[in-house]
Amino acid sequence: MHSVQRTWWSAPVTETGLRERKKLDTRRALAAATLRLAGEHGLSAITVEQIASEAGVSYRTFFNHFSGKEEALLRPDGADDDRFGTLLDQQDAALPPLAAARAALHADLAVVEAEREDWQLRLTVIAADQELLPRLVELGAANERRMAQALARRTGLDAERDLYPQLLAAVLGCAVRVALSRWHGPAARGPLAALLDEALDAVAAGLPAPR
Repeated sequence: MHSVQRTWWSAPVTETGLRERKKLDTRRALAAATLRLAGEHGLSAITVEQIASEAGVSYRTFFNHFSGKEEALLRPDGADDDRFGTLLDQQDAALPPLAAARAALHADLAVVEAEREDWQLRLTVIAADQELLPRLVELGAANERRMAQALARRTGLDAERDLYPQLLAAVLGCAVRVALSRWHGPAARGPLAALLDEALDAVAAGLPAPR
């Protein structure tokens, strides 16, 4: 049986809960150290040893949280791989697929907007390092497959055989990439959610020719 600690500001916290919180804090410290050092020197110029030292943990501890420095930069929060699917399942069943997917992406990207400064730096580091391209392609393809599976569940279709979930997942992934590109840098064109809406509105309207 787990022992319990209680603080004045919270409900009881079990030892398991404390361990998970410490694990999350360590992961965040490593991700922050990776971003900080990569922002100063470039990702290719830094080592896992330097990242671990910057975060105040051992080299071995780093690999308890990340497979390498690329993952520490690209997936800093260790988010649930099916976070989009979880958010999509929470949307009103009466919503059409595109509207439900839009709402799920709004919730997902709100985290990015809330950490704007960090994500702006992260995107700058990514843009400067061509060696990250294969990993980005791999992550993008994996994300689209999971999105297609989530959309297939919602629509009662097959993610492998049917066109609709595959195509909608690809469109959503492209819309997110375009929105992030237009949001990044000093010439950012507005909040991330608004840029995503602009892209999805254009798609929903059939991509009419600009006037």
